[in-house]
Amino acid sequence: MQKLKKLPIGIQTFSEIIEGDYIYIDKTEEAYKLTQEYKYVFLSRPRRFGKSLFLDTLKELFEGNKKLFEGLYIYDKWNWDEKYPVIHIDFRGDLLSLQSLKERVRKSLKDNQERLKINCEEKNNLSICFEELIQKASEKYNQKVVVLIDEYDKPILDVLDNIEQAKEHREYIKGLYSVLKGVDAHIKFAFLTGVSKFSKASIFSGLNMLTDISLNPKYGNICGYTQKDIETSFMPYFKDVDLEKVKKWYNGYNFLKDNVYNPFDILQFISNEFLFRNYWFETGTPSFLIKLIKERNYFLPKLTNLIVDDKLLSSFDIENIDLEVILYQSGYLTIEKMIDTGRSIEYKLKIPNLEVQISLNDYILRYFFNHKEVTYIQNQTFSALHNADFNIVKNNLISLFASIPYTNFTKNNISLYEGYYASVIYAYLASLGINIIGEDITNKGRIDLTLFVGDKIYILEFKVDGQQGEALRQIKEKNYAEKYLNEGKQIYLIGIEFSSEQKNVINFEWEKIS
Repeated sequence: MQKLKKLPIGIQTFSEIIEGDYIYIDKTEEAYKLTQEYKYVFLSRPRRFGKSLFLDTLKELFEGNKKLFEGLYIYDKWNWDEKYPVIHIDFRGDLLSLQSLKERVRKSLKDNQERLKINCEEKNNLSICFEELIQKASEKYNQKVVVLIDEYDKPILDVLDNIEQAKEHREYIKGLYSVLKGVDAHIKFAFLTGVSKFSKASIFSGLNMLTDISLNPKYGNICGYTQKDIETSFMPYFKDVDLEKVKKWYNGYNFLKDNVYNPFDILQFISNEFLFRNYWFETGTPSFLIKLIKERNYFLPKLTNLIVDDKLLSSFDIENIDLEVILYQSGYLTIEKMIDTGRSIEYKLKIPNLEVQISLNDYILRYFFNHKEVTYIQNQTFSALHNADFNIVKNNLISLFASIPYTNFTKNNISLYEGYYASVIYAYLASLGINIIGEDITNKGRIDLTLFVGDKIYILEFKVDGQQGEALRQIKEKNYAEKYLNEGKQIYLIGIEFSSEQKNVINFEWEKIS
């Protein structure tokens, strides 16, 4: 029986993975192309996606550690006779104050000096120390320097809920990165990774030579596991596992090449005896995002059919935080397809998979509501929708809206908006893991929500403070069901009406299309 390689859970050190006989998915073809084509490179990917491991792979390459690469794509293509000094900056740990950020940079520069056996004279101004380190390393080793910066944006993202603090951190690291332009003659290759893509003006002022490969299809699979990786390298681990279910739960991230899995999910899923859980989602709670969703009364059904322009995905601005940009760059949305309009490029976005759909909406529900039995009524509603038991669905919705804290309605009039109720119901139903389309377009108008549950299709319309029966009447008058008549499924029309005074469901009626 074949002995399975160990799973590199939490290991971001290339040498440890290779020498410790852990499973490794070969990314050295991308590394080779990258180093041949570019000098200054930037890559953005969501957290826990393998960026740090890729960075460490580059470090071992440039340091010429040939033995580690035996059997990998790059082994017979790389010039192992040339070795380069590597400066590796990372931003681990607590960066909640400018002082802690400076200490982190100081420690990182000190570690590099010790490894390269260089002593920098400048001790106070860390930007000058960084510049001195690059120049001295180049002179000492008579070779150009490789600069690798991991999580370049963490100092800003860690304090994003305090805009003034975030600006202060931004200006500080901007000064650090601007050093690279002045020492260009000493640099062989520079690679920066992060979660967000800040505009060049705000962070990389003057670094016009930096190439962003985040949405270059050639490097779309640079991080993450492909379906082919699952069906080849990981196949021995997946005995008697439903691979289609694994795909629905954890696949679906796309950066203009293949759909990929988040490596963290796959490794945890195998390690935890194939239990379907929200492994990646649990590693970082999106409290800042949920706060923005609430503050802006964001229309959540929009997440099922979202089209954004090219500029939106390629820049992030502290002064003008765009919710959809953060959702995309954080990994809660991904690219479904690229659209060439003839005059510009647009992207249709989607929630990547079941893990994110269920977990994100679950989190939103718990942030919005005081209901102590949310999980129980979610499970009950899930079964009721499969059985078309509308009394249970209706009673659970009434219970849910009754649990919304009164403070959600003070100092605003959101209870008057259909969009608010649609957002609450969307989050509730999406947290069940069912397939939903928000603002589903027909030739007669837009269906508020369409649900696909087993052999049933549900068409939902919402009204606030209207005439009784108006919601169901609209579905019938506009013949919304016509779009799905040839699907061979049972179709149910559901009209739900709310009172802004009672802030709850006052009418729930349904009809089956025969």
